[in-house]
Amino acid sequence: MRVLLVGAGGREHALAWKLARSRVLDELHAAPGNPGIASLGECHAVAVDDVHGLAALARRLAPDLVVVGPEAPLVGGVADAVAGIPVFGPSAAAARIEGSKRFAKDVMRAARVATARLLADPQPPCVVKADGLAAGKGVFVCETQAELDAAFAAAPRDAFAEELLEGEELSVFALVARNDVVPLAPARDYKRVGDGDTGPNTGGMGAFSPVPGLGHELEDLADAIHRPVAAELAQRGTPFVGLLYAGVMLTADGPRVLEFNCRFGDPETQALLPRLEDDLLEALAAAARHELGGVELAESNVAAVTIVLAAGSYPERGDTGTSIDGIAEAEAAGALVFHAGTAERDGRLITNGGRILNVTAVGDTLEDARDGAYAAAGRIHFDGMRYRRDIALGAVGVVH
Repeated sequence: MRVLLVGAGGREHALAWKLARSRVLDELHAAPGNPGIASLGECHAVAVDDVHGLAALARRLAPDLVVVGPEAPLVGGVADAVAGIPVFGPSAAAARIEGSKRFAKDVMRAARVATARLLADPQPPCVVKADGLAAGKGVFVCETQAELDAAFAAAPRDAFAEELLEGEELSVFALVARNDVVPLAPARDYKRVGDGDTGPNTGGMGAFSPVPGLGHELEDLADAIHRPVAAELAQRGTPFVGLLYAGVMLTADGPRVLEFNCRFGDPETQALLPRLEDDLLEALAAAARHELGGVELAESNVAAVTIVLAAGSYPERGDTGTSIDGIAEAEAAGALVFHAGTAERDGRLITNGGRILNVTAVGDTLEDARDGAYAAAGRIHFDGMRYRRDIALGAVGVVH
């Protein structure tokens, strides 16, 4: 198969890494890709938000499958623009499940999926959310009136407030093709920039899988969340094809959905894909053909931990042009290093974004994987590099 992968981040590098291991892959192309992806396939200089450019590239390459990583091109209609070519990713109409949080709330209400209660008269503690896309940074947790006032001042005019739910967060992915749903292993990510979940929200600072204490509940979550939402979208004439990602809070009253996304999570994907035993490309292609029934994606018994190495000023701003060292040493230690915000200049690898690299290690236990990931991260250096020191800490029972 010839595959065109859309995206340039760590999630797309992880997808490229997994797709490159497929027995049915013949050619891998990426737009625009990054230096890590370039080692696995051919990169094309077409921006992820250039829907017309991506459609023209797809027509020229004539791939057997287009896999779309980021949310922006999906919400922008790239799946519609490449009509006639199988796409793993929803139409713009179905991608509204992420593109508009108000739309997602309406879908959940109709599908009877438990979610946070909207607040007509917001009072702290609560959560303020931007309605549209915000690269993972459109959520403001407000514990005080001052934080609530600041959130509405900083948020877009379409922002709204909902109740603040308490519990453990969980990222639950499922491949969806109309009414067929194949759940994947759950993961847990870390959205705040600082240790102990302090500081502003980010696109994600780390993740791990599996999540201790979850077993058969995964299929129950798919029955309670993914299948009703998939059915509701199909009933509305906008069937979902792609990766449906539910951000779930495990509350004392049961699971409640915080949000839906229409694509693989970042950085959860970097911790999930190394655990998959089956051929991901075959599964994505089956979904794009609406032939997902009977497909399974089994995960191995190993654990995986991913650490995000970010620019010192992230999430306020990124960094460009700073030399990066130590990746070969980290990989020699057994880690997977996925490029997220990198570029090449004069034969040197340099920073080119906010989240620069994702370091993933696998092990027989979460503790083994965590130790491996942090040991590998310690071998990498660029000026200003920052990363959280507590990824998966509670999950392995380590005490500060």
